[in-house]
Amino acid sequence: WGCPQDCPVPRGADLSPLSFPPTVTSEQIEHLHRRFKQLSRDQLTIRKENFDSIPDLEFNPIRGKIVHAFFDKRNLRQESDGLVDEINFEDFLTIMSYFRPIEMNMDEEQLDRFRKEKLKFLFHMYDSDHDGKITLQEYRNVVEELLSGNPHLEKDSARSIADGAMLEAASICVGQMGPDQVYEGITFEDFLKMWQGIDIETKMHVRFLNMETIAHCY
Repeated sequence: WGCPQDCPVPRGADLSPLSFPPTVTSEQIEHLHRRFKQLSRDQLTIRKENFDSIPDLEFNPIRGKIVHAFFDKRNLRQESDGLVDEINFEDFLTIMSYFRPIEMNMDEEQLDRFRKEKLKFLFHMYDSDHDGKITLQEYRNVVEELLSGNPHLEKDSARSIADGAMLEAASICVGQMGPDQVYEGITFEDFLKMWQGIDIETKMHVRFLNMETIAHCY
């Protein structure tokens, strides 16, 4: 694919196994680069505070987790855990590769890898302490954030919803547990089981980038 003249990504750079395919047009890359420059205010990197100017994120109940995901080293396919302070355009493209739509010429193996990468990105949004498990408290935090905009729902009710969902996850992933058995948390393998049959491939989009090929974030 081509690259804008002032684009900091080297021509022909291999961004990632799930990166933009060779069929992507130079216009799409240029569109993303214009959006990147708009967010970064013409700087070479984006910082967390740059996301404060996005109206579509302002009232999103999980705004913090969405922004956090852009700076998560796991999503940037770096070997270490933790967060980076800023991302460049190449990092931005790596993150956006998780949200690209299905291509008609993908075979079953490619679709399976595509689906798992999207779900791994979503899993990382829940797993805030980077330990490879979504604990009950982490699940509660996400549910409480998602339901925070409902003035008629008390915090205890949100917590009950999260607790019930975690019990259901345990029954799906572990089966019948003994009275002394404790479900420590949802692993990524468990997460895959929970999402089996749910169409994440077409649902996981980003609306705030205002692109024709990207539409909504769950």
